[in-house]
Amino acid sequence: MTISTVNDQLFPDLTDFPDDHRGRPLPTWAMISTRIMELRKRRGLMVALVAVDIGIPALYLGIRLIMHLAAPKSYGPAGGYDSFTNLVAGVMFVFGFIVAATLGCTAGSVDLTEGVFRHSVVTGRSRIALYLARIPAGLAILVPIVAAGFAIVCAVCVFAAPTTLNYQGVTVPAGLSHTQFVNWAEQNVQLVDCQFPYNSTANFIPSCGPLGGNGGGGVVISKGGTTLHQATPAQMKTLAISVANQDFQDYSQTFLSPPLKLMVQSGLWLELEAAIGFIVGLGLASLMGSRTVPIVLMIILEIVLTPILSVARIPHLINLQRGVVGLATAHLEPNGLTRVFGGHGPGSGGIIPESTAVAVIVIVGWLVVWSALGAWRMATRDV
Repeated sequence: MTISTVNDQLFPDLTDFPDDHRGRPLPTWAMISTRIMELRKRRGLMVALVAVDIGIPALYLGIRLIMHLAAPKSYGPAGGYDSFTNLVAGVMFVFGFIVAATLGCTAGSVDLTEGVFRHSVVTGRSRIALYLARIPAGLAILVPIVAAGFAIVCAVCVFAAPTTLNYQGVTVPAGLSHTQFVNWAEQNVQLVDCQFPYNSTANFIPSCGPLGGNGGGGVVISKGGTTLHQATPAQMKTLAISVANQDFQDYSQTFLSPPLKLMVQSGLWLELEAAIGFIVGLGLASLMGSRTVPIVLMIILEIVLTPILSVARIPHLINLQRGVVGLATAHLEPNGLTRVFGGHGPGSGGIIPESTAVAVIVIVGWLVVWSALGAWRMATRDV
């Protein structure tokens, strides 16, 4: 046996050992699973996530179910299209962002606050990989919780939806085509003329009430606040047809229960908002090296700054307003939901116009920039 053979047996080349990817910037599954366990051990944070994303919608719908069962004549059905749109755009969108940002800020600062950053670094793992492992770990916790809360909302709003459609305070058959809606209006002319909104190019506005002081009733044609004359039956029918044609688009977007397409789009939109909150919070907390201040800043961004910037046009700073991630996400809001932040979304006519392409670029830019800043700070932080 030669000396070289003995040396090879006693001191094998390091390349013969399996590569554990220790120095590579991409995280391994073991690193991701470790981060998942670190976050799940924070029971208070997990309780807050479940309470906000699942508990608040479930509690609200549960109370409405009980009230409807106890007094169905006084309280309407718990579910339906209106309940769905109000919960998704009014509650889950905003509060989902806040708790997702809280999770992200915790994930970005947990090593420093618990004093284990040095121990993570001395393992020889790439600091970039240590940072990137937090992204799939946090999303693995966040996405199922948001999905569970949204599934509860969808189930109740579909199976506990009203059986009759209320449009402008009038009970109208659901799912009528344009022709059917006009035919129904011809058979209910006084309800349509008196209750439905109508914008006349001739500025003639129908209303219900007495004509002058003679005590008569019925439909009245007025212009500029001045009563003109009592409508004849032929005028009432013609007016009802015109009102129905004008209001059909709005009626066609009113449903007993949320459509499947709207539910799918809304679920993806909520998940996107939660992912943005988590990733931006993660980068901000890693950059600042703390948890509390980044959480406060994220809350201010979502609750204070974004609503203000969405409704106030600032001269010469319109492009800066478009660069706010909350406005960009609101622009991607599915059609059919109650508009968030003062009327943004496709076709809502918001005060800050923005194309879908610009909104997507803004969202991607926020995700990339904050991830890069957080990873850079972790890579350069002193042990």
